[in-house]
Amino acid sequence: SHLIAHNESRLGKTLFTDAVDDEAAKVSVASSWDSEEEARAIGEEIEQLQRQGHSLNEIAILVRASFQMRSFEDRFVTLGLNYRVIGGPRFYERAEIRDALAYFRVVAQAADDLAFERIVNTPRRGIGDTTVRILHDRARAKGVPLTEAAAEMIGTDEINARARTALGDLLASFDRWRLQLDHLPHTELAEIILEESGYTEMWQADRSADAPGRLENLKELVRSMEEFESMAGFLEHIALVMDTDSEASSDAVSIMTLHSAKGLEFDTVFLPGWEEGLFPSQRTLDENGRVGLEEERRLAYVGITRARKRAYLRFASNRRIHGLWQTSVPSRFLDELPEAHVDVVEETSSYGGYGMGSYGESRFDTRDPFQNTYSTPGWQRARKNRAGGGFEEASQGGYGNFSGPRSKQRFLEGELVAKSVIGGMSQYEKGERVFHQKFGYGHIATIDGNKLTIDFDKAGRKRVLDSFVERH
Repeated sequence: SHLIAHNESRLGKTLFTDAVDDEAAKVSVASSWDSEEEARAIGEEIEQLQRQGHSLNEIAILVRASFQMRSFEDRFVTLGLNYRVIGGPRFYERAEIRDALAYFRVVAQAADDLAFERIVNTPRRGIGDTTVRILHDRARAKGVPLTEAAAEMIGTDEINARARTALGDLLASFDRWRLQLDHLPHTELAEIILEESGYTEMWQADRSADAPGRLENLKELVRSMEEFESMAGFLEHIALVMDTDSEASSDAVSIMTLHSAKGLEFDTVFLPGWEEGLFPSQRTLDENGRVGLEEERRLAYVGITRARKRAYLRFASNRRIHGLWQTSVPSRFLDELPEAHVDVVEETSSYGGYGMGSYGESRFDTRDPFQNTYSTPGWQRARKNRAGGGFEEASQGGYGNFSGPRSKQRFLEGELVAKSVIGGMSQYEKGERVFHQKFGYGHIATIDGNKLTIDFDKAGRKRVLDSFVERH
C-alpha cells in the first residue's frame, strides 16, 4: 500500500496481512551481478523451497518483459526443474525466436529443410507458395535438400524471374554467412545474419504493439549465445531445451509477465529485474510520461501482492543493452517500499564479493541501511537537482562505484522521466544527431511538440520526449 500510495491519481486504501510474524511478512530485496547470476540464485532458492516440501505449483516468477524469461528457462532445464509459461509461449517457442533459429540452423546445416522452408519467404521476398511447392517436388524427385534443389532451379525457367532472383540472393547470403562461421565470433555472425536477411528491419518497421518486445527477444537470443563457444554448440543446447516438456498437470514453477499475473496468487513470488529502464520500463516513461510511471507503479503493486507468504525482489548490477554491458540502476520502486517491511539480503556473488556491496553507499547498502540515497532517478534527488538539467554524472560513492577504471554513467533525473508530456515546442530540429541513455545515438526524423521520433543507429525508430536526449 505504501508503494502504490505514491500514485497521485488514486483513492487511498490500505491492505492488511493475516501473517502473525512480522519478519515473515517482509519483502526480501537482493541483488545479483547480472541476469544469469539472478537466474542461478533464484533457481537455488526454488530448489531449497522444494526440499523443504513446498509445491512448485505455489511458486511464480513475474517479469516485466518477456525477454527476461530466457535465462530462467535455460536455468530450469539445467536444474531439471519443471516450469510452465503462463499467458504465452515459452521463449524459444516464440515466432520471432523460431525464425531466427531457423536462419542459424540453415547456416550450420544446409540440409535442414524444415528450417529453410520456415524462412525462405520471411521476411517477404517474392517466393510464394507455388515456388515452394515446385521446390519440394524437385527435391523429392532427386532426393536432395531444398537448398540444393533451389540452387538448380535458379538456372531454369521453372519458376518466375522474381522468385529466381530472390532465391539466388538468399542462397548467396547463406553461402556468405557459412564461410564466416570459422572467422567471426558466433554472436557477431548472428547479428549479421538477422540484419542482412532483413529480419531485424522487418520488425523495426512493424508498427504493431508487440514489435518492440519481439526485437528485445531477438537481442536476448543473441546475448544468450555468448555462453557457448560456437553456433553449433548453441544450437545443440536449443535442441535440448525445446525437447524438454513438462505436463500441464505436473508440479511446476509458473513464469509469466506482470500483466499476465493479475488475479493470480502464489505462496512464493520472485520479482526479478527491478532496475531503472526495465522496471519502470523506459519505453513506457518515454511515451507516456507521468501516466506511464503510475501504470508501472501499479504493476509493481500487482506483483508484490500476488504473494501470499513470500515475496523476493531482485535487481541485477549489470545488463547487456544493444550489445554493450551497462551498469544498472536499482528501480525507484525499491526506494518507495517502507523500511519496516523490507529485508535486505546480502548475497554472495559467484563473481566474487557481495551483490549488495557492489553498489557503494545506497539505501540498500547493508552497512548502514536506509540512511543514504544512491545515485538513482529517485524523487527526492530529482527534486533537489531538477534545475541542473536532464542528465547527471554518477557521483563517487553513489551507485555503481566499482573499484578500478570504468566509464562514466549518465542517468536521467526522475522528475524529468515522469513529467507531463504537455509542453511547448521542442528545442531540437529535424535531422539533428542526439544521444539517448538507453537507445544510444540517432537522428531526429520528426518532431511533434516535445515528442521526437528518432532513428537510432542500433535500436531502430523510437518515439521519446525531448528531455531524454542531448545533442551530440
